[in-house]
Amino acid sequence: MLDLLLLSKDAPIARIEDGVVNAIEPLRLPLFLKRTGDIASWLESRAIDGQRINSRLLKRALRLESRDDITAVLRVNAATITDNYWVKPLDDGITRYEDIRFKMNAFDNLALFGDVNSFSQPPSRTPELTNTGSFEKCWRLENGEWWMYKAGKEEELFSELLAFKTGEALGLPMAQYEAAGEYIKSRDFTENANMDFEPAISVIGDKSDYIEIYEILLSIGEGFTEQYVKMCYFDGLILNMDRHENNFGLLRNSDTGAIISLAPLYDHNISIVSRGYPARDPNDALIGDFTALMKHTGSSVKMPKLTLRDLCDMINGIPFEPPVTVDVPNPREFTAHYLLRRQEVLRDRNRDLLRLSAPKGRDESRCF
Repeated sequence: MLDLLLLSKDAPIARIEDGVVNAIEPLRLPLFLKRTGDIASWLESRAIDGQRINSRLLKRALRLESRDDITAVLRVNAATITDNYWVKPLDDGITRYEDIRFKMNAFDNLALFGDVNSFSQPPSRTPELTNTGSFEKCWRLENGEWWMYKAGKEEELFSELLAFKTGEALGLPMAQYEAAGEYIKSRDFTENANMDFEPAISVIGDKSDYIEIYEILLSIGEGFTEQYVKMCYFDGLILNMDRHENNFGLLRNSDTGAIISLAPLYDHNISIVSRGYPARDPNDALIGDFTALMKHTGSSVKMPKLTLRDLCDMINGIPFEPPVTVDVPNPREFTAHYLLRRQEVLRDRNRDLLRLSAPKGRDESRCF
């Protein structure tokens, strides 16, 4: 059974004895443990995805004989880049967070692209063992800031970067993304764990219904529901097919446990044209679910209205190329008009609820 001390920074916040969580500072407990009390599942949720090819290579390079998730996270005290939680055996003498937090990452290239030279390095503490998600990625420290590099197909990187630019143009809080050679990189939005990030599963479980999630967030505070509605609008606009309980979340004050806001939006590589070119006239569940949510709330959401010129400027600044096909000889032009069409459908479906701001007075006749 698990016998551990759970800490936030240097403060003990719970004793785990025989797998039972006994809170010392209940307000600072991870929200997942508040909801479930399941320490094993919480530890497993922090582990690198074992299905990633480079995950298996990493564990071998680190000489991890047992490759289960809990063994992997305990190797690095279950510490992550994006929060201040960590664990240690009850009889362990380490008391300072500074002694276990990550200050370097010698296995970034192995985690990102399977670099064979990494096998010649001695094992060391690496944030890759707690770098979750299904795509090959790694953390790199640049000028005192952690950046996550992620691999993908060109159409995925194109869509991720365009989603970021689109959300930014709409005034949404977005995780910062940049092109980085053949990869894309995203800056750690917790600012080196200045705040704690908690994935949405911590409070909503595995729910996916917009209205159910809305009601759970409403029980936390109305400000969170306003942010959530805007996220759902954004997902409908960019055809984000992969929003789930582990790729959005909350930010908390690490000293008090207070929930500050929803986290900046991230992880949109399965959106827009990342999975091929959709039908030009959208009529899908994302738009339908958002419409149902708006009817449930009985309120409107104010979002800027993007113009063709806005989208042209964003798309033409992206270095990655979506594929050219017989049906779509100009994918950049297709993408711009497709996003405009989705915006139009969202507006038409919710004409009485959505009050979109007037378009900018700019020439929209040609931009490609």
